[in-house]
Amino acid sequence: MNAAHLRWLPLLLAALLPSLAIAQTLDRVRASGTLTLGYLPDQPPFSVSEGDGASGYGVDLCQKVADQLRTQPGLAQLRTRFVPLAPEKALDVVREGGVDLLCSPVVETLKRRETLAFSLPVYTAGVGVVLRQDASPHLVRVLKGEESPSGPTWRATVNRGLTAAHFVVQGGTVVESWARERLRLLKVLVTLDTVPSALDGVQKVAKGEADAFFADQMMLRSLVQRDASNAGLMVLDRRFEFEPVSLAMARGDEDFRLQVDTALSRFYRSGDMVPLYTRYFGPPGELDQTLFKVYSRR
Repeated sequence: MNAAHLRWLPLLLAALLPSLAIAQTLDRVRASGTLTLGYLPDQPPFSVSEGDGASGYGVDLCQKVADQLRTQPGLAQLRTRFVPLAPEKALDVVREGGVDLLCSPVVETLKRRETLAFSLPVYTAGVGVVLRQDASPHLVRVLKGEESPSGPTWRATVNRGLTAAHFVVQGGTVVESWARERLRLLKVLVTLDTVPSALDGVQKVAKGEADAFFADQMMLRSLVQRDASNAGLMVLDRRFEFEPVSLAMARGDEDFRLQVDTALSRFYRSGDMVPLYTRYFGPPGELDQTLFKVYSRR
């Protein structure tokens, strides 16, 4: 190696060190004795704050990951620590190694895969919508998909149902991208704003500050049901899109990812999966149980 190469070596090592440090998740967890788990506090039924900890479907799955890690050398006494994260910062914290695993499932996209790794899918989300029970009948029919999409009057029909409508979505999510693209293609006349959390979106609709809020359908139902002040709201049965969601972690650590996927696969194929799923979402249908097998690995 010549002198020119030696001059560049410190810079190269400095560039690599952060990613190498993040990648050694199991070594870091073994040294500290603690698995650090991030979660979004207002994402029921996937994750909510509960005293000094957290609860929810995603949180329970993270506990299964911790159980799997406790079978590994030097990790029998592993502790878990839950860290609440702001929705707009959560993926950055995961990316930088601030938490070992994000327990609030997110949609895996090609863009996100550039800087993050993802577990096996843990749930199949569907985009739903919440609106007031006294919403315009035209708006309800359009959002239910009852207006015919065929013929030359389709765009005019949609605009009659949506003219001056005010929709909200959670900022920085896949649902925001979906909604903006959908409205662009339909060329409908609506206002689309963002809110920092799903709870904020539901509250805006409840207060009459927005006509509809789009988010994961199951999460919308959970938010509406848990607060009596939402009695005037309704979540439509229609699902606009289907998306599998996963647990996110820092990119570049296949050993840790293997442990996460091993835990999830074993749980999918165990007799404990159905009661856990039922607790948060109701009894799984035939499709759900088929997906349990499809998502798992042997």
